[in-house]
Amino acid sequence: MHIASVGTAFPPHRFTQAEVSETLVARWGNKLPEPRLLTRLHANCGVDTRYFVLPLEEYPLLKGFKQTNDHWITAAVELGATAITRALEPLGLTPADISAIFFASVTGIASPTIDARLINLMPFPTNVKRTPIFGLGCVAGAAGIARASDYLRAYPKQFALLLSVELCSLTWQDDDQSIANLISTGLFGDGCAAVVLAGAEAVIPGNGPAPLGRTPKILATRSTFYRHTEYIMGWDIRDTGFRIVLSPDVPRVVLENLKGDVDSFLAEHHLTLADITTWIFHSGGPKVLEATETALSLPKDALKLSWKSLREVGNLSAASVLCVLEDTIKNHPGKPGTYSILAAMGPAFCLELVLLKW
Repeated sequence: MHIASVGTAFPPHRFTQAEVSETLVARWGNKLPEPRLLTRLHANCGVDTRYFVLPLEEYPLLKGFKQTNDHWITAAVELGATAITRALEPLGLTPADISAIFFASVTGIASPTIDARLINLMPFPTNVKRTPIFGLGCVAGAAGIARASDYLRAYPKQFALLLSVELCSLTWQDDDQSIANLISTGLFGDGCAAVVLAGAEAVIPGNGPAPLGRTPKILATRSTFYRHTEYIMGWDIRDTGFRIVLSPDVPRVVLENLKGDVDSFLAEHHLTLADITTWIFHSGGPKVLEATETALSLPKDALKLSWKSLREVGNLSAASVLCVLEDTIKNHPGKPGTYSILAAMGPAFCLELVLLKW
């Protein structure tokens, strides 16, 4: 099976890191014991610009979790429809050709879920299979590809769709001036990505086998769960919404575990780190990317697309690795016969690896 196409979509409001920092210092001035700390933390996040679902001046007007979550639902549907269209059109497909939808987000909740609402707006089949995923956080982009590929192994003639919408700005907490939240408000952005996956025998109606071009084949996946690490990342869900849990131990977990897990995964397929020519990693933040480079002894520019995505749009949680994947496919595809690793880590704490071949 192949990753056939990726489409992305972003909200209309884009701000520089300096603009965000200045706005929050003014907004939280009386609550910050040292306003310069926020500016300094933001400057170290590796982010130049980010997209936001609302103008910065409108966020203080949001009252309570319901109003905030209603904004998330509205924007998630709009952005999701755009990203899906952008992923399907280059293949000559429509929503009617999709047999399964996997939807991943950790920045809002809805029932019916966003994928269900999109089925009512777009011509998906009424018998489309739906798998909404909540709670995996940053790892869900890679995990969603893995679960969709599991599905296509059973149904090789079908197409599956992964959609991730993350509107991280709608999780900001006005009563939380912890270091974790100050970093979070400087690191995470808003965005959406859709991925079309084609089964090994998938055929575009009227056009024959899917025109996959220089897109990667999914060879294998692996999920790794690190026991008793739930304190490292996640949400503390309160009356006001999602309060960030973000431990400084994340880079340590990467340094202690990533190489061994990647080595053993590759060894199962008679490969080594030297066989991987392209690394498609979640843009978790400077310390996470640096820990990844160190753990795997990567060349200086091996994660350049992850660093680029972080600078241009920030950390998009589950959607980040999918944005890096889009850039890789469109602008930096691997040479035929070469291998890539797509990877992300997230709450639990856990790791998801996907082995690709071009």
